[in-house]
Amino acid sequence: MIKLEDVKNNKEVKELVAGAQRQLNVLGYTEHSVRHISIVSQRASYLLETLGYSPKEVELVKIAGYLHDIGNCVNRVDHAHNGAILAYQILKNMGMDLQDCVEVLMAIGNHDEKTGTAVSAISAALILADKSDVHRDRVVNKNLANFDIHDKVNYAVTHSELRVDAEKRIVTLDLTIDTSICPMLDYFEIFMDRTMMSKHAAKFLDLWFELVINDTKLL
Repeated sequence: MIKLEDVKNNKEVKELVAGAQRQLNVLGYTEHSVRHISIVSQRASYLLETLGYSPKEVELVKIAGYLHDIGNCVNRVDHAHNGAILAYQILKNMGMDLQDCVEVLMAIGNHDEKTGTAVSAISAALILADKSDVHRDRVVNKNLANFDIHDKVNYAVTHSELRVDAEKRIVTLDLTIDTSICPMLDYFEIFMDRTMMSKHAAKFLDLWFELVINDTKLL
């Protein structure tokens, strides 16, 4: 079976990840490169592993998490769909079982809140992991005077943690926000769609989604 390390070492993957970030840098987006995709891969696999899914499903979600943003190399618009097709071809060429390729394709193709939804355990875990990565380390533009609202919200988040309680069937996104940089209302202004997507993804996994900001449970 193809493993995450095989994918990380693939030259095509390395070029697509680097190219995606170069394009997003020009467009002024937050970081979507090795830091982000590694965190998403780890958090998604942690979710499924904690919930008792099979080692194979855990490995597939690791791979989906690492590849989910390569479509940004084509265009930010429809990056989920472009990335799904790219990932399918790469994994197929690497010798991955076709059914497993399809699982990864479905997950990546459904991770964007504008066009996707949870359609499998792997896609649900990918959504929860991806939407949980809000943090100042993602801000590429370091000039506070030039921050747009996305930069401001991400920069204000100094701590971000995704936790799952398998026994109580609860998944919690715990954030610490510096409200002197960004009021909480700004967070909800740009992340409400992502929050609702996370709630639906949690439901797919038979979990209740909780959002905790500055030690206050808001959902």
